[in-house]
Amino acid sequence: MILTGEKISVTSNVKEIESFLIDSNNYEFLLPMDKVSNFKSDNDSCSFKVQGGITISLIQNGKEDGKIFLKSGEKSPFPFKLTVHLNQLEEEVTEGYIEFDGEVNAFLKMMVEKPLLNLFNYMSHKLSKQFL
Repeated sequence: MILTGEKISVTSNVKEIESFLIDSNNYEFLLPMDKVSNFKSDNDSCSFKVQGGITISLIQNGKEDGKIFLKSGEKSPFPFKLTVHLNQLEEEVTEGYIEFDGEVNAFLKMMVEKPLLNLFNYMSHKLSKQFL
């Protein structure tokens, strides 16, 4: 299952945004803390519980020009990859979005598709506010 979040604009350049996103400690600032608990992190990974008691863990998995890669950790309920796409539009304006690629069966897809898209869109909008 592939999901693509909304494209957003961030008032910053790609390098500054990459520096923020490659430190997993910063993901705490992007999550809806009223729906997340037990956030734990270090520079390379983070984990948290979402409503319903499911634990999600993310591990930094490299970067290349305009892309940051993350993958699911062993605590996650199913394997997935996240790619954060960043495209410099102007000197201090970057467009970006989150792409999810997960190994999800049809039944689970019905349950997780909308909440995941909502989460990615929330995170994207919070990222844009980090750089105001």
